[in-house]
Amino acid sequence: MELKDKYTIDDLIAIMARLREPDGCPWDKVQTHQSIKKSMIEETYEALDALDSGDDHAFANELGDVLLQVVFHAQIASERGAFDFSDIVKEICVKLITRHTHVFGKDHAGNAEEALTNWEKNKKKEKQINTYTGVLRDVPKYLPALMRAEKIQKKARGFGFDWDNIDDVYKKVTEEQAELKEAQAEGDAAHIREEYGDLLFSVVNLGRFLDTDPETALTAASNKFITRFERLETMAKNKGLDLAEMSQEQLDMLWNEIK
Repeated sequence: MELKDKYTIDDLIAIMARLREPDGCPWDKVQTHQSIKKSMIEETYEALDALDSGDDHAFANELGDVLLQVVFHAQIASERGAFDFSDIVKEICVKLITRHTHVFGKDHAGNAEEALTNWEKNKKKEKQINTYTGVLRDVPKYLPALMRAEKIQKKARGFGFDWDNIDDVYKKVTEEQAELKEAQAEGDAAHIREEYGDLLFSVVNLGRFLDTDPETALTAASNKFITRFERLETMAKNKGLDLAEMSQEQLDMLWNEIK
């Protein structure tokens, strides 16, 4: 197959189908929905990394990998007679029309918040969700834990279930921290895990009240740690020291210097 300057979605679908043929790629043709499902998550995060890098070419490249996952699943589904790519396109088009009733229907939305309210209302109707708990259970379990917790909390806030002010949230964080210490003293691993989870959940609540996304904030903290660690390693090398052979006291002294 010769390379071209321009390709269409039909080209991508045809390439994927060719790779899955009996004489196609030995790896591609044996994949299943289950074997490649983690790839969709990985490719999505790689696309977000490229977006944050500011490199538009890299971003386009990684978005292509995300699109490939959709086409890959569509091809596998088509082979088993379930659905094909055109069905996927139909599903999303119908969803966009039926949930944007303030654009394609009689509802009104004067701002982004009202538009989101219409979307959620139409989503609940479409999925026949008729309980508040059902709305919470509809939040995908595959979301990163911090992101899922924040989303669940925001849904609950929509029902009026939320803290009155940030001072109460700070008190809850302190309370959960104390309960975790008690669980640690007991030495019960299951109880420790439960209380640790409660502490994290309360910290996510705090992030909401501070208008700070916990996933983004923690990612930034991890990146900051790596940057500082690199400076720590460089400083140690300049002093003729090996991190693995340094005492905790020496490491702390260097760490405090670079902070």
